[in-house]
Amino acid sequence: MPKHVFETLADTFAAEGVDTCFALLGDANMHFATALSERGTRMIYVRHEHCAVAAATAYARKSATVGVATVTCGPGLTQVLTALPAAVRAGLPLVVFAGEAPLGASWYNQQIDQAPFVTACGARYHRLHHVPHMAEAIRNAFAESKQDRVPVVLGVPFDLQAKIEADVAALPPPSAEIIPALAPAPPHPDAIAALSTRVNAARRVVVMAGLGAVASGAATACSALAEKTGALLATTLPARGLFHGDPFHVGIAGGFSSTLGRALFAEADLVIAVGCRLTQHNLDKGKLFAGAEIVQIDTNPQALSQGRIAATHHLRGDARLSVEALTAAIEPKPGWRNDRLARAIAEAPSDTATFPPEPDVFDPRDVVRALDRALPQDWQMVNSSGHCSFFFAHMDRPFETFLTIREFGAIGNGISYAMGVAAARPGDTVVMFDGDGSLLMHIQELETIRRHGLNIAICVLNDGAYGSEIHKLRDDGLSDAGAVFGRTHLAAIAQGFGIAGKRVTDLATLPMLVSEFAETGGAVVWDFHVSDRVASPVIRRAHPGGHCGTDHPVTLGDLL
Repeated sequence: MPKHVFETLADTFAAEGVDTCFALLGDANMHFATALSERGTRMIYVRHEHCAVAAATAYARKSATVGVATVTCGPGLTQVLTALPAAVRAGLPLVVFAGEAPLGASWYNQQIDQAPFVTACGARYHRLHHVPHMAEAIRNAFAESKQDRVPVVLGVPFDLQAKIEADVAALPPPSAEIIPALAPAPPHPDAIAALSTRVNAARRVVVMAGLGAVASGAATACSALAEKTGALLATTLPARGLFHGDPFHVGIAGGFSSTLGRALFAEADLVIAVGCRLTQHNLDKGKLFAGAEIVQIDTNPQALSQGRIAATHHLRGDARLSVEALTAAIEPKPGWRNDRLARAIAEAPSDTATFPPEPDVFDPRDVVRALDRALPQDWQMVNSSGHCSFFFAHMDRPFETFLTIREFGAIGNGISYAMGVAAARPGDTVVMFDGDGSLLMHIQELETIRRHGLNIAICVLNDGAYGSEIHKLRDDGLSDAGAVFGRTHLAAIAQGFGIAGKRVTDLATLPMLVSEFAETGGAVVWDFHVSDRVASPVIRRAHPGGHCGTDHPVTLGDLL
């Protein structure tokens, strides 16, 4: 039967198993998006194009599938140029249907050369200008995105989409049928023997796991390796919580490390990095493990990472198989482990600095501790970016229920990421943590949350400012007026969008608020006014002159 090209395009997306698409409609994508909806795909219609792509990014991470979004051409596409590099740097697969200006028009006011914008973000751009090859090109885009873990943007002129195909060819086999199903690659025995010699000679080992360890199912193997070597366990920020509950898990390795974690890492002599990119952040620019050799276990070990020679030794192989082989080859040792250290890890706060109390505002760390106690363990947590994200990153939560994507360092993504998680986990309650400056960038999506019935509680640390900037300006001896805006009445704004909102003035009421929300569901904004004088350890280390607190370094003493 004859059909429009946009119908064939929608058929191809449906054949890829796309069950959710985040969209904002315009001339170059509205027919495609409508047809996709008619084929059973759940469409979440957002209020800003950036939010469509950002939500698809979080959906990809939480669902372990390709995230899909669609925006119109020209200004619709240029709006997403912050969301795209965030997905690129997080290594997340997306396919974005962006449309293109009509080929047959002599002039079109929204026409731009879209490819350079996309490729400048590190994503891939494919022009689909030949109708007979469009379905295959879409299938190939899904395969490319999955295999290379990269966003792919498709440009399809909307006058071509409107054409009618008289003879419609059969759709190609979907990407799932052509991508090689590869067995995990074991390490070479000689490499295991050489590495076991180094591990046997080490006194204080740290086993650090990243998302590669998650993907290969290596968590249990890493725990067994750490137990046999008496090692400490740590994770990269994206994999935080992977060893939740282990008494010798010291949390995040990197700029977000706790005070105790940093003190312990300084004493390490060997770090076994399992399935993680050795970045400037998780090595704190080389300062975190200053006295240690670093071994990278990965399917594709790298000589250089973000401009640094990060690892001193490499082992190529699947994370789980490599760690299991190494564990079998080494000798047992007590390493770091003793009861005193286990108690210190359990009891130590993430940040030991003290700040003078202020009237009518909370210390943000007190808010986070109260939320951690009140929120159920099985609710999905979403951490945004910005100054406040350090505090939330240290909540006592397992990996499976906590998402953080901040490789690009951009604020304003939190509400979109929460929508992506809510779409990926429709039966769960989602809690999003953000700062006021970040939330206000895309607060219009409160209406999207209400309209689509997404179950999201938004917790805002409201310091009336851009938190990182005020501390940096003060450290430089400059006026902070350009970063201080006053505390917006966020509860009233939420109510204006038709959802619940409340300024929380007593942390003791949090259990009641959580209980009420668990019964009603829906959406809510909880606004916590916090001090703008409490600087995170990340800020204090980089800008030591601008804060008003007192640092209390950890003395390891007899813990070791």
